[in-house]
Amino acid sequence: MVVQTLNKEGQCRRCNKGMMMTDDITGERFCNSCGFVIVERIDDSGPERHLFSKDERDDKTRTGAPTSLAMHDMGLATIIGHTNRDATGKPLSSSMKMSMNRLRTWDSRSQAHVQADKNFRHAFTQLDKLRDKLALSDAVVEKTAYIYRKALAKGLVRGRSIEGLLAAAVYAACRDVETPRTLNDVSEAINVKRKDVSRNYRLLVHELELKMPVVDPISCMSKIASKVGLNEKTKRRAFTILEEASAMQITAGKDPMGLAAAALYISCIKCKENVSQKEIALAAGVTEVTIRNRYKGLRESLKL
Repeated sequence: MVVQTLNKEGQCRRCNKGMMMTDDITGERFCNSCGFVIVERIDDSGPERHLFSKDERDDKTRTGAPTSLAMHDMGLATIIGHTNRDATGKPLSSSMKMSMNRLRTWDSRSQAHVQADKNFRHAFTQLDKLRDKLALSDAVVEKTAYIYRKALAKGLVRGRSIEGLLAAAVYAACRDVETPRTLNDVSEAINVKRKDVSRNYRLLVHELELKMPVVDPISCMSKIASKVGLNEKTKRRAFTILEEASAMQITAGKDPMGLAAAALYISCIKCKENVSQKEIALAAGVTEVTIRNRYKGLRESLKL
């Protein structure tokens, strides 16, 4: 606790003559007349100024990488650096370099000596690949890692493939964050059968008691329209059709991709855009029969 030793004018209360000064080098705050020190050291809130290597010369940040659930150690583990310099910046001797190399080897080997860590390493390596293939956001990746960690803690991975359960966690995270990714998209990206992904997904929902929201067909519409290359007028018309269908509650129990594809097909007919059912079906990942059935239902219900 620092006792207040300043008067209202900023002078030292001990001598009532000198003004309080701050030494930028030592961090002390003292009186310039009697030399009385009220603070021995002031913490520097600015960036670090230590230079350890040429690569780190321009990096003056005080903190390291952020923590993440999508890392096997959540970014909290420490590693032995590769600078090969001591605290003063001088290079190490050859014998000390050899000792540090041996220490780095054993340190890296000891990072994943637990079976759970090995499982997380493999699973999150696959998750990084899925992030690039499916263009997943950080929110989806973090939610996937959270679901997978809960599944591993509950012992759901035992007897099942890591890729299959991870794919199910990715699909569940996409459903929760309302990112339009289908089971086919996830299964093709990770090279796991759709049947296995759906089975593991039902297992996660049941065992972890996940509350999955219903997929909105409006969020699926933009994905299909981008693949086909439709103009903005057609998108807006399809958006209006889906809004009217949702207001009349005729979208319940229907495949959202099929509804979005049917709405886009109706919009293409109304806007006189020459796009076939086959092109929309391939972009949506549904059959042409599904589009025709949803098309008839929307046309009769909305009287188009």
